[in-house]
Amino acid sequence: MLKHTLTALQKWFGIFTLSLGLFSVALAQAPAPTPNPMDDIPAAMPFDIPYGAPITLERADQLIKAVSAESKNRGWKMNIAVVDSGGNLVAFQRMDGAQLASISIAEHKARVAAKFRRETKLFENAVNVAKLNYVLTLDDVIASRGGIPLVENGKLIGALGCSGGTGSQDEAACKAGSGLVNK
Repeated sequence: MLKHTLTALQKWFGIFTLSLGLFSVALAQAPAPTPNPMDDIPAAMPFDIPYGAPITLERADQLIKAVSAESKNRGWKMNIAVVDSGGNLVAFQRMDGAQLASISIAEHKARVAAKFRRETKLFENAVNVAKLNYVLTLDDVIASRGGIPLVENGKLIGALGCSGGTGSQDEAACKAGSGLVNK
């Protein structure tokens, strides 16, 4: 009986050793966990653009004219909003035939670009490319391109928002105006 128990123990120990060996091989072949990029700590504060004097109505009108001219050139009908550095509306234009729903969207894009001091395209990329869906829980975010901060002499003076076309059309139209300030 002792011999029979000893043989059973040896078999059990052999199976255990084999299982442990296979488990070790499986662990060694398992891919390493992907590091979370959100754990990185930047040395400098990102998007730390100081606030400057708010854009004037005259400058805002110049930007709207530039965006409107570029949009007409391409056959696009845009809603164009310019806000000051605090996100308050300074000037707005709805081109003839521009989509009514895009009125508030253009203003929203401009406000977000000013408040967060970054292009709204970054929010779009965060959600659609990086899958950082928590961004959608932030107050007043819009994850659609077409909102661009206006930075003059290194200071935020306002933002421009365009809506009425696709996101890439809105962004291209905005850049026609923001290029007058952001150099």
